[in-house]
Amino acid sequence: MRQAQECRFNTHDGVALYYRYWPASDQPAPAQRRGVLLFHRGHEHSGRIAHLVDELDMPDVEFFAWDARGHGQSPGARGDSPSFAASVRDVQTFIDHLQTEHDLAQEQLAVIAQSVGAVLVATWAHDYAPSIRALVLASPAFKVKLYVPFARSGLGLMRKLRGNFFVNSYVKAGFLSHDPERIASYDSDPLITRAISVNVLLGLYEAADRVVADAEAIRVPTQLLISGSDFVVHRGPQERFFERLGTQRKEKHILPGFFHDTLGERDRHLAVQRARRFILQNFEQPTPQSSLLDADRIGSTCAESETLAAPLPHNSLGDLYWRATRAGMRLGSRVSAGVKLGFETGFDSGSTLDYVYRNQPTGHTAVGKMIDSNYLQSIGWRGIRQRKLHVEELLRLAMARLREQGRAVHIVDIAAGHGRYILEALQGVEPLPESILLRDYSDINVRDGTALIEEKGLGHIARFVKGDAFDRADLASLSPRPSLAVVSGLYELFSDNRQVGQSLAGLGDACEPGGYLIYTGQPWHPQLQLIARALTSHREGQAWVMRRRSQVEMDQLVQAAGFRKITQRIDEWGIFSVSLAQRVE
Repeated sequence: MRQAQECRFNTHDGVALYYRYWPASDQPAPAQRRGVLLFHRGHEHSGRIAHLVDELDMPDVEFFAWDARGHGQSPGARGDSPSFAASVRDVQTFIDHLQTEHDLAQEQLAVIAQSVGAVLVATWAHDYAPSIRALVLASPAFKVKLYVPFARSGLGLMRKLRGNFFVNSYVKAGFLSHDPERIASYDSDPLITRAISVNVLLGLYEAADRVVADAEAIRVPTQLLISGSDFVVHRGPQERFFERLGTQRKEKHILPGFFHDTLGERDRHLAVQRARRFILQNFEQPTPQSSLLDADRIGSTCAESETLAAPLPHNSLGDLYWRATRAGMRLGSRVSAGVKLGFETGFDSGSTLDYVYRNQPTGHTAVGKMIDSNYLQSIGWRGIRQRKLHVEELLRLAMARLREQGRAVHIVDIAAGHGRYILEALQGVEPLPESILLRDYSDINVRDGTALIEEKGLGHIARFVKGDAFDRADLASLSPRPSLAVVSGLYELFSDNRQVGQSLAGLGDACEPGGYLIYTGQPWHPQLQLIARALTSHREGQAWVMRRRSQVEMDQLVQAAGFRKITQRIDEWGIFSVSLAQRVE
């Protein structure tokens, strides 16, 4: 039996999570090193899947298995996490750790995950677009069988009334596996926790709904193992997930008679052998790379945006509903400052975004202020404010890296709006950048952004000019050459990939070799219908119809312009991503 080393890694918020590491027993050449990550099911820990290391029989492969926060030997309240999204980000931090500490790049890794762990990993694959070699998902818990009518809505209501609380699992060991040893060890294992927090449980449901609906965005080769007699999770969402998967290389295996603990069943060799074969095949073959550079002209997000742009049948229920919604918002704009500004300048304008960033409800009368407060607390605007924080975080990270390299910091933002996120990211930064150039097409944004520069006392290093973010030649001639370029919230408003590609190519021409690029994306949005049917754009009052770009598509556009993605942030709802890339030298 291979022996595990006990290790820890620090997550993004400083929590040290426990993991087991099994070095390869047959040392391969450095170029042939490979790793497999194991993610345990809910309530359990890495020790419960350690048997797979020997059963998979891959002596030249390194294995890693973590204890998720709140589980096993990792810290935190048992069964809890700051949020489901925080645990998803822990997955990315774990991957980053393996690259820096074990010298294993994403392209050298495969993943096996079960139940709740499988949903964590599927969400990570959707939101972060990793370039791993293979993904094996065993009985993903996309929809837990709660058996109580309206249990999910009831738990949501109780959380609103009393905050986070814990519920205990009803599942007995005998309903997880037919293996007597697994049943006995489950009942006697002191590290197993029966509780799960409502925050995590409801976050699991919300992430699963999103990932199943948008599985087409996942391009990692994926094998799905479904237990045929699963008393714990529903099979329907697993089937829909598989049907929608966007990868060209996918397999589905239904295992008759298997209970929920697929990889811990009495006859688990039937599942383990298939997982082993799938992983080895994908290690031996190049990962298929389907280009999404033409996804604006063909594919699911193209069709989705065309549907949103098409008028509804006159006087249909949908038409009447959205006409009433628009009328209600027009009425609200008489007393709500934010809604009024949206109709005047466009709900996607720099002026609107700056108002959303400030997050100070304003209106005529108490009713107007209440409407404005509800407007500012919509999930889209909460995501926008989190995007601002992520842009500021990565700005500070990129500036620190440039200083560590002994390089000057010359910042350019090609569509800055009012430039608030750039200027506020400089709070506490020493030394300040050598130069900041803010650009925007709008005279209003140039005027108000210039005033904000003066308000912040940064006129000695910053200036605001009018410029076209899609003029490649103009961008290529920027002076001084930027060492840190920013484009935030722009490409989401334009569906044409050729247009976006020209803009990115201009930044690629402009940036110094080794310089950095911060870019944003919108792989998901739960309010696309509302935005397209009720809100107006800054473009002469046109409907605001957005085409989503998967993270894979956005990253491919950036890569085509000569940049290599380094790291990424995304909000807890999976709406807005912010990434940092470096110009290839």
